Amino acid sequence: MVTITTEVATTARWDDVQHALTGGGDGASCQCIWPMLSNKDWNETTTPQRTEMFRDEIAQGPPPGLIAYVDGEAAGWIRIGPRIRQERIPRTRMIAAASTEPLDDESVWAVTCFVVRREHRGSGINLALLRAGVEYARSSGARVIEGYPVDTGGEKKRTNDLFHGTLGTFLAAGFAEKTEMKPGRTLVELELGA
Repeated sequence: MVTITTEVATTARWDDVQHALTGGGDGASCQCIWPMLSNKDWNETTTPQRTEMFRDEIAQGPPPGLIAYVDGEAAGWIRIGPRIRQERIPRTRMIAAASTEPLDDESVWAVTCFVVRREHRGSGINLALLRAGVEYARSSGARVIEGYPVDTGGEKKRTNDLFHGTLGTFLAAGFAEKTEMKPGRTLVELELGA
């Protein structure tokens, strides 16, 4: 049985964040900055610039996500935080049109990225990260968490196309389907209550 633990991303865990992001796929070049920038700004940055932006974001806090560990080794990453701080979300028309929550509400959080190292895929890390992310959001005052997962329809998809997470993972963590944004992409929501 694999032992999965999670920790919030802090400056002290920077090397672990990098290890989690660099195990195959786009994590190494993206540096999980894609949700934070408009398309124009994204296209004008380099990987070293994104790395520094991400390092600065973690240093300034609050932690923008969590790291999953398998037997003490960094194995995965989730970005979760206030939706308003993730600049790309309100600029994404299909999300803005599908959400019933005010786009300027700090208590609405969003899950925008998962990365799992190649050798740890298929072992339940995304679900462990999402469940830990829900608890992190709850303890940080979130009222609602949105996700924008891929509905695979049971078909095999390219790993790089699944960074939003899969619908099955969100449903297993208690999220409810709200709106199909486009074929294969669904807005899901979890109300955390008072």
